[in-house]
Amino acid sequence: MRCPSTSTGSLPGRSPADRPAAIARRFAGIGALLTALALAGAAAAAGPKLLPAEQAFRLSARALDATTLEIRFDVADGYYLYRDKLKFAVEPATAGAGVPVLPPGKVIEDEFFGRVATYRGPVVIRLPLAAGQPGGSVSLEVDSQGCADAGVCYPPQQQRLTLPLPRAGAAPSAPVDASPPKKSYFN
Repeated sequence: MRCPSTSTGSLPGRSPADRPAAIARRFAGIGALLTALALAGAAAAAGPKLLPAEQAFRLSARALDATTLEIRFDVADGYYLYRDKLKFAVEPATAGAGVPVLPPGKVIEDEFFGRVATYRGPVVIRLPLAAGQPGGSVSLEVDSQGCADAGVCYPPQQQRLTLPLPRAGAAPSAPVDASPPKKSYFN
């Protein structure tokens, strides 16, 4: 009857004197692999974690009355919005969007667009309407573009909101968010 073979712990084809060097080489290879994985993980973690554009540049708007829209951007910390990239249009065209009243912004030397005015934090813009219908509604289209301080610029964004216009003498309408928060499955 033959006995099953058992290991003495020796590496095949090697003498017991060679065993520490062989084990050290194996552990060195494993150590190098673990170090490479740790460095790759650290590099990935060190890269910028960017917000989606609709969170970095939150847009909302409301009608103050039938002839004035108030548009608001809440720019997240670490991000900025370009003043000259803001464009506004309303439908129906008969509502007649006027010239927007923009705050001055802070002029910076931008690596992408040169000398430009930018906004950080909350930005409130007024857009006059020539012929808004009290009790009606308008569709507001907003074009914008911004960047992160991390050196990443977002492509131009276009967002559309439908705003109810208050009846004559009524209070301003409630703000409408361009990207309302998504409901969680757990709430």
